[in-house]
Amino acid sequence: MPKSVGISIDKAFSRVQFLEDRSPETTDEEAKDAFALLSEYRDGGVYIAHYAGYSEWERHPQGDEFIQVLAGETTLILLDEHEQRRHLLAAGQILVIPQGVWHRFESPKGVKVMTITPQPTEHSIDYPC
Repeated sequence: MPKSVGISIDKAFSRVQFLEDRSPETTDEEAKDAFALLSEYRDGGVYIAHYAGYSEWERHPQGDEFIQVLAGETTLILLDEHEQRRHLLAAGQILVIPQGVWHRFESPKGVKVMTITPQPTEHSIDYPC
C-alpha cells in the first residue's frame, strides 16, 4: 500500500507563479509555472492554479471535475445544450462540472483554484459546437 502524505496547499502555492493575462491562446509552456499537480487521484489528479484572465474551453470525457475557489473569484461558464450557464464563485465555494460538459473560466481579477480533474482533458480555443 502506498504511503499517504499530508499536503500543504499554502506551501504548494508558494512554488506557483501568478500568471497574469491568461487567454485561450496562452500556451502550455507559458502557463506551466502557474499550475501544479498536488497528487495523483484516480484517473487524474488534484491540481492548483493561480492566474488572472480567461481560459480556453475544456471538457473531461472520463468523469466529473471538482472545482474549489481558494482565493479571488471566477465565473465558470458551462455549456448546457449550447446555452451558456454562468456560475460566479468566490473563495470557499465549489462547483462540480458534470462529465463531458464544455466549460471555461473568466477570472479577470485573479483566482486561486484547486481542482480534482479526470484525464484526459479536451481543449478548444473556438466555441465548441
